[in-house]
Amino acid sequence: MTVLSPAQTAVPETDSPLILALPKGRILKAAAPLLHRAGIVPGPDFNDEKSRLLRFETNDPGIDVVRVRSFDVATFVAFGGAQIGICGADVLMEFDYPEIYAPLDLGIGGCRISIAQPRDRSGLEDNPNRLSQVRVATKYPSLTRRHFAARGINASIVHLHGAMELAPVLDLSHLIVDLVDTGSTLRANGLEETHTIAHITSRLIVNRTALKTQPERITAVINRFRAALAPNSAQAKDSQA
Repeated sequence: MTVLSPAQTAVPETDSPLILALPKGRILKAAAPLLHRAGIVPGPDFNDEKSRLLRFETNDPGIDVVRVRSFDVATFVAFGGAQIGICGADVLMEFDYPEIYAPLDLGIGGCRISIAQPRDRSGLEDNPNRLSQVRVATKYPSLTRRHFAARGINASIVHLHGAMELAPVLDLSHLIVDLVDTGSTLRANGLEETHTIAHITSRLIVNRTALKTQPERITAVINRFRAALAPNSAQAKDSQA
């Protein structure tokens, strides 16, 4: 089986609509007002939870949006399936695609990537002299390995996509590395944060090849989001409503 790399994929013709990849879930809700201020309004089916559609036209005939899993946004953009996207910095850190350029921090979806462990094991992770390897449950295997390797610790990864908090409780791992917002889920499952790896916000990302081949179109969209982030943008939109 042949697996394509991002560099082997093609960029759509310039007369096709640009594709903006949006993540499902909480980031999409946070991005909705920003999209409105940028003048990008998806069709009515976009907000219909019963709709099976994944691609939607917008009020701008030059832009369509697709709705995908948050972890897939960066892959769609890196491979050229979408030319623009919105995704968390955690995804960019995990995949580290050189084909992606992230020109704007959108300041939404704020959270952090943290290490957590059961309360009765507090201090284990923070003392590298006490361990040379550790088993960690996470959906960020690359990011996690890099973090522990920088501290001289070999991280054995248990790759999970959810219910991370169960892993230490059921002895699947010593620690977890996961996104944390309020920390309430950790506390409810007897875990506590021991270290913050990075603070996370969502970014506007673009495909570098698309930016080179369609600079005016891509730059125009970037500038619309930049204008939407301006302090007086929300007030201006509200006054026009």
